[in-house]
Amino acid sequence: MPTKSKELSIEDKLWKTADALRGSMDASEYRNVVLGLIFLKYVSDSFETRHDQLLKTDYPEDAEDPDMYLSENIFWVPKEARWELIQKSAKTPQIGEIIDEAMDATEKSNDSLLGVLSKNYSSPDLDKSRLGEVVDLISDINLGDEHAKRSDILGRVYEYFLNEFASKEGKKGGEFYTPRSIVRTLVEMIEPYKGRIYDPCCGSGGMFVQSDKFVKEHQGKIGDLSVYGEESNPTTWKLAKMNLAIRGIDNNLGPHQGDTFTNDLHKGERFDFILANPPFNVKNWNGDKLREDARWKYGVPPVRNANYAWIEHIISKLAPDGKAGFVLANGALSTSTKEEYAIRKAILEDDKIDAIVALPEKMFYSTGIPVSLWFVDMNKKSADERMRTEETLFIDARNLGEMVDRTHREFSKDDIKKVADTYHAYRGTNEQEYKDVAGFCKVAKLDEIAKNDYVLTPGRYVGLAKQEDDGIPYEVKMKQLTSELKEQFEESNKLQAEIKDVLKELGYEI
Repeated sequence: MPTKSKELSIEDKLWKTADALRGSMDASEYRNVVLGLIFLKYVSDSFETRHDQLLKTDYPEDAEDPDMYLSENIFWVPKEARWELIQKSAKTPQIGEIIDEAMDATEKSNDSLLGVLSKNYSSPDLDKSRLGEVVDLISDINLGDEHAKRSDILGRVYEYFLNEFASKEGKKGGEFYTPRSIVRTLVEMIEPYKGRIYDPCCGSGGMFVQSDKFVKEHQGKIGDLSVYGEESNPTTWKLAKMNLAIRGIDNNLGPHQGDTFTNDLHKGERFDFILANPPFNVKNWNGDKLREDARWKYGVPPVRNANYAWIEHIISKLAPDGKAGFVLANGALSTSTKEEYAIRKAILEDDKIDAIVALPEKMFYSTGIPVSLWFVDMNKKSADERMRTEETLFIDARNLGEMVDRTHREFSKDDIKKVADTYHAYRGTNEQEYKDVAGFCKVAKLDEIAKNDYVLTPGRYVGLAKQEDDGIPYEVKMKQLTSELKEQFEESNKLQAEIKDVLKELGYEI
């Protein structure tokens, strides 16, 4: 059995080879090239594993019956699309054409993949010798056997690549990838065990992947969670379809990409859970064409910013007992524009906002601005042990997390647990007793929020953390501080004198 470190080295090695493949290609182009190849290898390996099993039965002819694969949730792979042929062709100039034909044949044999797979491997922009090197490297990993599925090698390679591509693409990368620690925090807090889960701007499907992992880790049944989503970018929609197919997650992301505001592909549907990371502060969202939309229960959102349109859309899609967790830029917590203020006030007075969590800066690849997590509960009077009417939990998590590189911060498992445990204690759904902690968490009643002009910034409510007594007497501490201050004043006076002398020499006497 391969060790974790060996599997991680495979991810790293694959990435380095894929990076060499890029050449002059745009990052988003070669992302699709490499992830498409990994997907095809997975499909082929899963097929071959099942193929070998069928050949050993009393009816070996079943090995060429597509229904024997589809019944096991395995894609049927025609002969011209099997990895063995691709591997044999890796060193030939025709490798690009052969891969395109394999992708086309795989799509035509599996309705759920129609229009999903990349078919531009024969492009002259793609270096065929480097493409062959990637094929050779991927060939060394069996992505479809039982061990690979148990250890989720493919899933981790795929997620590793999405993470790296997001980092490479910067702001554009944020359109398809939400950092895993943020998604994990959302999932751990709303706990989507069973029911219908929806993401109106699903990117590459990360919210669904983490929800799937959550259910598995808590011994739930994957079949108890139904996945729905929508994505406006056609390339990202394809990424999501592949990402979910790799993990065997059945889904309804619509028959194609779609704009959630102007073409809701799940109109009239209601969901038990909603997880989302909407694009921040979108100006051109066609709000001028949707002034009479039924979704605007709490007020018509401004035409020039979609933040509050997302909030109202999400609330409109929740079932009577539904719960949502989503990400928004911090500006949405306190914006004082007429429309947004009125909507925020109305939502609070309707008792729908359950919790707000302030996150640290630098959590995203797409932006360095700080963001917050919003949690909506459509029925605070439900089965939770603690009555939470007309109040909201505020958590200030800005001091949590650690820098994983020069520009990005992540939450550790302990950070996520601290935030999630606090939320569940507040809801009465774990064994902990909830207590306000100065500088970290506070439950504020609606009248207190109203006095603060309905501002939802956690720092406004949690206050400052209590300073621990360092044991130094007040008189001693003040003597030390005044001594340090005297030295700093003397240094300041010295610098001022030097600056005056320099200016005097230049003819500018002060």
